[in-house]
Parts: sequence; C-alpha cells; structure tokens
Amino acid sequence: MSIGPRLDLRHSQQLVMTPQLRQAIKLLQSSNIEVTSFVEEELERNPLLERDERTTPGPDAGRATDPLPAPAEAPDAAAAASSDVLPNENAAPLDAEWDNVYDSGSPPIGRGGRADFDDDLSGIDAMAAPEKNLREHIGEQVRLTFETPRDRMIAANLLALVDPAGRLTVLDGTIAAALGCDEAVVTAVRQRMQRFDPVGMFCADLRECLMVQLQDRNRFDPAMAALLDNLDMLARRDLRGLQRVCGVDGEDITEMVAELRRLDPKPGASFDAPPAMTLVPDVLMRRGPADDWIIELNPETLPRVLINRGFHARAVVGAKSRDEKAWVAERFQTASWLVKSLEQRANTILKVSAEIVRRQDGFFRHGVAHLRPLILRDVAEEVGMHESTVSRVTSNKAIATPRGTFELKYFFTTAIAGTMGGESVSAEAVRHRIKAMVDGEGPADILSDDAIVERLRTEGVDIARRTVAKYRDALRIPSSVQRKREKAVPA
Repeated sequence: MSIGPRLDLRHSQQLVMTPQLRQAIKLLQSSNIEVTSFVEEELERNPLLERDERTTPGPDAGRATDPLPAPAEAPDAAAAASSDVLPNENAAPLDAEWDNVYDSGSPPIGRGGRADFDDDLSGIDAMAAPEKNLREHIGEQVRLTFETPRDRMIAANLLALVDPAGRLTVLDGTIAAALGCDEAVVTAVRQRMQRFDPVGMFCADLRECLMVQLQDRNRFDPAMAALLDNLDMLARRDLRGLQRVCGVDGEDITEMVAELRRLDPKPGASFDAPPAMTLVPDVLMRRGPADDWIIELNPETLPRVLINRGFHARAVVGAKSRDEKAWVAERFQTASWLVKSLEQRANTILKVSAEIVRRQDGFFRHGVAHLRPLILRDVAEEVGMHESTVSRVTSNKAIATPRGTFELKYFFTTAIAGTMGGESVSAEAVRHRIKAMVDGEGPADILSDDAIVERLRTEGVDIARRTVAKYRDALRIPSSVQRKREKAVPA
C-alpha cells in the first residue's frame, strides 16, 4: 500500500440557494399586495420592465382548467359559513364592467348636466380635514370648559397622564403635590373631565368608569352601586347571589346586567381604535354554468409586468462598452426571471386552490358542518408538490367564496376519528357542533362536557372529554356551572 497524493473524481448533487431562488420562495409565500409592492420597486430599478396595462388578465393568469358563484358580499363570513343557504347566486359575474351598467330606475344624465357638476366635486371628500385623535378631541373640550390658566394647566397634566384605555391611575394627591396646588382643585378638574366625550375617561378603575357612565345616563342608584361593588360575582355569573346583595328580583338583575353590558369599559381605546383592515382576497371563486366551481386570481391585486423588448433591442445596439453590455444583459435576465416567477407563482396558486376547493366542496355547498379534515400532505400528493411549497402557497392568502372571504389556511384542519371505525370528522366542524349544542340549551337542560361527549359519540364522533373542554375554552364558552347560573330562571 503506497502513501502519496492522488486525484479522485466524485459526482454529487446539492441544492444551492441562489438569491433568485430565495426571492422566488419569498414571492410564493407573499400575498398579492406584497408582491405588487415588490414589483413596483423592480419597475423603478429596471428600465426593461413595464406594467401590463391590459384591462383583463391574459392567459398566463387565466382561470383554472379544472372546473371548480360569484363571491357575493357577505357581512359576516362566520355566519355565512355556518349556514346551509348560499347567498344570491344570480349576482353579476366577477368580470362585469360596472362603468357600463345602466340603472333603469335612474334617468339618464347628459354631459354638461348634473354629472359634470358631480365630477368636478369628486375630490371634495378627499380634501376633508383628517379625524382628530383622542388627545386633540379632549384638548378642544379643555379649552372650551376651563377658563382660568390654573385649571387648564391641571387639565393638561391629567391629559398627559391618562393611558390609552382612558384610565388615570395616579392619585390626585400626587398630582397636586407635583403641581403645587390643593388636592381638592385637582379632584374637581378631574371630575369635570370625566364627563367629557367620551364619558368615563380619567377614572382610576373599572368601577369608577362604569359609575360615571351610569350617572351620565341617570341610571345610578343604590342597587347599581351594590352591583358595581360586587363585579367579581358578576364575573362568576352568580346572578342569584347578586339578587341578594342588590335586594332586587331576577328581572331587575337581568336588566341591570344588560345595562352594564351597554357601557364602554375602555372609552379611550375605542376612540383611537384603527379602522378594521379589509381582507383582500388573492383568489376569487364563483359557480360555473354546470353547477361546478371556477376559480381565478383577483385581477385587482394581481401584479402583471412585461418586458419592453423594443427598448431592450435599442439598448443592446446602443451599448458601446463591455460594462454597458453586461449591465443590459443583467437587467434583461432579471426582468425575464421576474416575469417567469410571477407566471409560475400564479399557476401554483391556482393549482393548489383548485385542489382545496375540490376537497372542501361540501363546505361551500352546505356549510361548516361539512368541512372535511385536510392536511398539507393530502394536497401536496395530489398536485405533485412538496408540503413546504403548499405551505408557502397557502400562507398570507385568502379566497373569496359564496360564504365569505377566508384564509386558505382555514381549510386545513385536524381529523377526529369516527366511532366504530367510521369516517373521520374535521375539528372545525366539531367546534361548530359544540357551539350549536350550547346555543340550543335551555335553563333546565344545561349540557356538561360529559353530556356533550355522549351526544357527539351518538353522532359518530369519537372524542375525549378533555378535547371538548379545550374546544369549549377556545370558543370562550363558560363551564356548565357558570352557564347554569347565567341561564337560571329568575326567582
């Protein structure tokens, strides 16, 4: 055996994560809005790219070849999902040109008439002053309410110390010592500010906040005071105990509790609450002519770009130096990669969405009770992709359906085995069934967790008691003891 240097030739394969591959993966798991933002940046950096100004999607972003009702407006997606009745299926199609729709109930308006006047004023709403925040709103009331500089200074300090929920936990004595004034003066200013809009600000705790709001509505009396002194009993839903403490009957305590529920425990938080973000769907779904489903990418958010080949040809001819030619070639390669990546992303999303819709057909036709168990592996095996790819495709994306707009992740639920080897059931469908059971309870037939387990097993669902308790807690349903107190017939 000789010892010495030698040359060996070995073959091996490995996946190299190039920057373009990393970017393609990022595009795949991003929503259409996020991809649009990225495309806008590329349009600024790359002169060979241009926005596709066509009004209708091209064949690259076309509809799925597999047949899969126009996504009707659903104010409550959860309610629509649990219903067995689909919305109006005679609504206009997704690609309706609303600019050309004529309403026979309105007289035609010619140019130069009212329509021209409305067009001229179309931007007035956009010129309106922005809404004031909470501190600006309170500051205006301070200037209108207090006349002396002393009171205004105290009010300004109180406003600076209030938390976003509207609480003022600093004691009046502490504030008075810091400002060098009497505590009674600070208390008087704070009590006046408690009646500002929104009512209930600048209170030390929840009891005082609710008391101020009741006083403002002229609904504060000794019985209400006793109720506010025993909010812990209300949290336990001990209505019979509250009847004894407050000295009222069952009907009165029910009305008092209902009155408290109409109050705002955090008046400051609701004032400055940001507007609810609209869930923009990436995929649209509608009923086909043969009572099947058709899906397509949302053209309103679908990013589409083209390569300006005419400009590219002129740039190639006009490039003189080697660096200029290399720069043009690199820009063309980047533009080609982006167009190809967007096309591949669109086809992948459509393929995965079509498989999800096919497997959850019962949900779209009959409601959440017919939601089937589904995992990433099931879809990945059917479409010929890796599970990680399906996971990226379904992340941060939503689909507009006849039952509302849902995230694609919503349709992936764990399976609960059926009794006697029967068909497994979706966990989401079981949660829906538990909620329906509790909603249908009467004061005399409150269901315990064991009773819910027995009912589910008679329906073919093999479930453990601890699982029912976990699902009940997730649905924020109190225990059977608390529900019995809450639904007890008033004596």
